[in-house]
Amino acid sequence: MISYYSRGKLLLTGEYVVLKGANALAVPCKMGQTLNYSPTKNNLLVWKSYDVNKNIWFEAEFKVDALDLITTNDLEIWKSLLKVLNASRKLNSGFLKQGGQVSTQLEFERSWGLGSSSTLISNVALWANINPYLLLENSFGGSGYDIACAQAQGPLTYTRNKYEPDTKNILLNYPFSENLFFVYLNKKKDSQKAVASFNLNKVEPSIIHEMNLLTEKIINCSKQIEFNSLLNAHEQTIGSLLNQKTVQESHFSDFKGVVKSLGAWGGDFVLASGNKDSPNYFNTMGYSTIIPFKEMLL
Repeated sequence: MISYYSRGKLLLTGEYVVLKGANALAVPCKMGQTLNYSPTKNNLLVWKSYDVNKNIWFEAEFKVDALDLITTNDLEIWKSLLKVLNASRKLNSGFLKQGGQVSTQLEFERSWGLGSSSTLISNVALWANINPYLLLENSFGGSGYDIACAQAQGPLTYTRNKYEPDTKNILLNYPFSENLFFVYLNKKKDSQKAVASFNLNKVEPSIIHEMNLLTEKIINCSKQIEFNSLLNAHEQTIGSLLNQKTVQESHFSDFKGVVKSLGAWGGDFVLASGNKDSPNYFNTMGYSTIIPFKEMLL
């Protein structure tokens, strides 16, 4: 058996504008996904995907020579997997020439948006010995920051550059980190659809310059009051670009601190900068998944 492992991700700054080349702050999570492959000598491959509770959420049987489906419990997910496998074959014609058993195991809830797709892309790219950014471009699409996080050992800055992005390892050593929390909004956002519907022509060079400065200041910030001010400025800029209210304006207007959207606006996690009592606030609002900053980040 051979095994591959990739980490989940969060984008702290630069959402949407990272697609146009802005420098973004991204962080790999402590949780990820494993892919195991045990080859056999026949032409049949049995694929089983397990969720965080070790329950099968997707399974399929198919012939490896032509990737012909025999049976599956979810045709739409099979179509997505088929797209990834076909793209992998085009990049490496020697990939997956014999059958076997594949099992994938998630360490986080699928609904959280931490990268069930990106960790799959990363693991398959490792398995096929191909460029993961090329595989992403030829299958799901996106900025690629999540692929950078998959094999990273800590926080990083990410600038899109075709299939060889510019990444730099950084330290996030906030003295106020005990006041920072990731809160799940109880709904998953389809990031692929969000990316596809975003009009890149709206992103002027001045906006990229502004976001790059904000990202640099957020990385180097040492005082929470300044950190909150920078998060607010970031939210207002992206909100104006999307012509949307910020998540704090629409959901948490009475929160004593700052709530910032992450990734595709409208779902998944937000970053809350408050105080030690902030989890109580979100619990009373009906949000029960609250993860301290240091517990989420690798």
